[in-house]
Amino acid sequence: MKKLLALVMALVLVLGAAAALADYPDKGLTAICPWGAGGGTDNCLRAFCLALDKQLGQVSTVDNRTGASGVTGHEAIADADPDGYTYGMITFEVVTYKALEMSDYKSYEDYDPLCRLNADPAAVTVNKKWADANGIADINGFIDYCKAHPGEVRMGGSSANSVWHIAGGYFMNAAGVEFQMVTYPDGAASAVQAAAQGVDIEGVTVSLAEARNFIESGDLVCLGLMAEERINNEVFGAIPTCKEQGVEAYYATWRGLALPNGVDADVRAKLADACAAAIEDADFVTYMNNAGLGIAYLNSEDFKAFLQEQEETDVPAAMTAAGIEF
Repeated sequence: MKKLLALVMALVLVLGAAAALADYPDKGLTAICPWGAGGGTDNCLRAFCLALDKQLGQVSTVDNRTGASGVTGHEAIADADPDGYTYGMITFEVVTYKALEMSDYKSYEDYDPLCRLNADPAAVTVNKKWADANGIADINGFIDYCKAHPGEVRMGGSSANSVWHIAGGYFMNAAGVEFQMVTYPDGAASAVQAAAQGVDIEGVTVSLAEARNFIESGDLVCLGLMAEERINNEVFGAIPTCKEQGVEAYYATWRGLALPNGVDADVRAKLADACAAAIEDADFVTYMNNAGLGIAYLNSEDFKAFLQEQEETDVPAAMTAAGIEF
């Protein structure tokens, strides 16, 4: 009798778990964003949430947890209840925290990656008048000039140790050149404006989306994308990559979704399947293309491998090249 009762109880639990999964999600979800409302990460997340909600049949509410260079929001994702109803958008900065000792959550291993959504390559963009005055028409001309004037060229990024500061290190390391990286505490916008005006710096190593207005006005010229291939949209499709010009320089910021560790495997699988379908949502694709943001999907397994390589190899090498102490 006891064995029969135990068997019945086990069957009840199994059936209950199956029913719960069939109903999942039966309420709204929370999407944590480590960066402020209206920024690129926030906009990308909100656009994807709309696509994901169509797949899940529920509404995701974005919760902006800002502060401490993204640490606050990233820690909130790792700390969330692993019930499958809270996920978040992790960004490039999460693979810098270990080296910089900025967070209690010091590794990509503190998250369960769902998928990478977006990657925006850095671009070597310089003041147009300065480039014309020095006969610089492409990435190789820029490299030749830097080699002839080691350490003299000044390139801006964003705040110290941030994604675009490190981008300069990536390029110097790949191209075998030396220039000064000038940081801007309030972000890339100030660096782009300074480069466009020819004040303090000659160029920037930020994304095309951030430099777009000044490129279109003719104040800045993009010499090359640090990407495997050109951006496939009408906004930036004509700009060549560094690779096309013989320079193996690849670097991009990225954004992706992650869960806290410990979410039920079946729930997690349902979310991953929903992400794979949502990435192809027509409204999401249109939004990203119009915003000049690149769709660069990686599934969970590939995203985790990517994070490991970034944290253990790529980012430390670039930080060293940029002169960042860690």
